[in-house]
Amino acid sequence: MGRNLQSNGQLRPIDLARGHGLSTQAVRNYEEAGILPAADRTAHGYRTYTPLHARALAAFLALVPGHGHPTATAIMRAVNAGALDEAFRCVDESHARLLEDRRTLQAVERALRDLTPATASAPGATRPRAAGLFIGPLARGLGIRPATLRAWERAGLVRPRRDPVTGYRVYDEADVRDARMAHQLRRGGYLLEQIAPLITQVRAAGGLEPLEGALGDWHRRLSARGRALLSGAAELEAYLRERG
Repeated sequence: MGRNLQSNGQLRPIDLARGHGLSTQAVRNYEEAGILPAADRTAHGYRTYTPLHARALAAFLALVPGHGHPTATAIMRAVNAGALDEAFRCVDESHARLLEDRRTLQAVERALRDLTPATASAPGATRPRAAGLFIGPLARGLGIRPATLRAWERAGLVRPRRDPVTGYRVYDEADVRDARMAHQLRRGGYLLEQIAPLITQVRAAGGLEPLEGALGDWHRRLSARGRALLSGAAELEAYLRERG
């Protein structure tokens, strides 16, 4: 940045843009959005920036990977408006979301560990035959009411077939697996709308083993977010120190 600094300490939009592979229009857009402090103008109306603007831009770009563009924008706007408590609240919420995502992953892994072939059937029930289980035995095995299973069906968590003679719901091995997974996650406090995408992923994978790669990727993405939050915090702190 030093070689772009003019004798009066001013920087042109291109000077800020080049260091980050941005366009000068992007720099102007960031200023207009409140991500950068307002720039001074020359007598001819051209924007002039300072090392403080460069630090603000570096802070914003470091915040984006961990917080996402909308939250990073909100943080920078709050800082530039002097509303530090609001900025810190946004930071705290991102960390809280990351913690909740970690807990969700742990709950999913616990549920999947319980869904081994040896325990695929409901507790206390024999392993379902091709004919499957009716709603009563499955509900008793899980320790829930049949009405709960019907609610899970409406939410798409289980998809029992109907017996062609009696019209009763019949749950095959995959349905029992899904019901056990839903039961485990519900006990962990997760909502039906949070559980449904996870069960859809199990179905799409054709079973539990193919999910190991997805779970490993989930771990890596959460770790990357954690590191990104740390990097963003370091750049934000540097910007706050320079603002004074």
